[in-house]
Amino acid sequence: MGPGPSDVHPRVLAATAQPTIGHLDPEFVGLMDDIKSLMRYAFQTSNSLTLPLSAPGSAAMEAAFANLIEPGDKVVVCINGVFGNRMAENVRRMGGELVTVEDDWGTQVDPQKLKEALQQHPDTKVVGFVHAETSTGVCSDVKTLCAVAKEAGCLTIVDSVTGLGGVELRVDDWQVDVAYSGSQKCLSCPPGISLITYSDAAAARVKARNSAVQSWFLDLSLLMAYWDGDGARTYHHTAPVNAMYGLHEALLMLHEEGLEHAWQRHRDMHNLLADGLGELGLNMVVDASYRLPQLNVVAAPDGINEADVRKHLLSHYNLEIGAGLGVFAGKVWRIGLMGYAARKENVLLCVNALASALK
Repeated sequence: MGPGPSDVHPRVLAATAQPTIGHLDPEFVGLMDDIKSLMRYAFQTSNSLTLPLSAPGSAAMEAAFANLIEPGDKVVVCINGVFGNRMAENVRRMGGELVTVEDDWGTQVDPQKLKEALQQHPDTKVVGFVHAETSTGVCSDVKTLCAVAKEAGCLTIVDSVTGLGGVELRVDDWQVDVAYSGSQKCLSCPPGISLITYSDAAAARVKARNSAVQSWFLDLSLLMAYWDGDGARTYHHTAPVNAMYGLHEALLMLHEEGLEHAWQRHRDMHNLLADGLGELGLNMVVDASYRLPQLNVVAAPDGINEADVRKHLLSHYNLEIGAGLGVFAGKVWRIGLMGYAARKENVLLCVNALASALK
C-alpha cells in the first residue's frame, strides 16, 4: 500500500503467465489492437496515436517531451512536487528554453500563475504539468490548466501516471494534447509498461519537426510503424509480450468495472481510510478539495520516527507504505489505495497496523 507498484490483481498475474508468442505473431497483432482500443477508453479519447511503450512511466514522460520539443522551443513546466521537477529536467536536456511556474508542495498547480507566465512568455509552445503528483498526493485541475494553455495557443503535456483509473481524466473533453501513465499504479499491473496518447494537434507538431527526435527508441514515427497498420507492422523492437498480456487484462478489468465506478471505489476507500486515521489522531496533509484518493499523504506525529513505524508494519504485518520525498522526507507517510489495493480489507489492515505500530 505504498506509492507504487500496487498489488497486482490475480487475473493480471495469471495473464502474464500465459505462453509467450512472437511479437509479430498474428495473435499478438490482434492483442495490440485490443490494447489500443481499451487504452482509448481509459484515457477517454479517440486519438489514433494511443499506444503502450515497452518501458516504465518515466519513458513516457521522455517520449512526450522528446517528440514535441525541438532545441530552442520555449516550454512552461508547472512544478508542485518531484515529478514536475523531472518534467523540467527533460526540457533542459532536450535543449528547450525552460520557464517554471512553482507552487508549494502539497498544493495544486495555480492556474492564475500559469496564465501570468504565459502572458509574460507569449512565444511558449508547450505547457507541461502533473495531474496526480505522486510525491505529494495532490490532484491538479487538468481541465482548467489545459484551457489556460489553449487560450495561449500552447500544446499540453499531462503526467497522469498515478491518476489514470483512479481519478477523473477526460483527455478529449479537457483538451489534453499528450497524456501518459504507467501500468503499476491504479491499473494494478506489474511495472514496466507505460501508456501514452497524442492528439491530432500534437501529432501534427511531430510531423512538422525540423530536427530528428532526440531518442531513437521513443521516436513516435518509428513506434507507430510498429503499432499501427492493418496487420502489416514494421519491426521496431521486441515487445515484452507477457507484460502486454498483463496490461491487456488490467485494461479489460477497468472496462468491465467502468471508469466512473473505479473512480468512485477509490473515493470510497479513501474516505474509509481517512476516517480510520482520524480516529487514531493522524492528520491528512493535503486539503480535501484536491486530495488524491489513491495516494494519501499522512503527517507523522511529533516525536515518532516515521521510518520505525514503516519497519514495524513491514516486519509484523507484511504491509508496505511509502516514505516522504523532498521537503516531506521524514515527516509523512504515503499510503497507496491503487487499483486492486483499494479494498476494504486493506484499509482495515492498514489502520489496525498503524494503531499497533504507534502504541
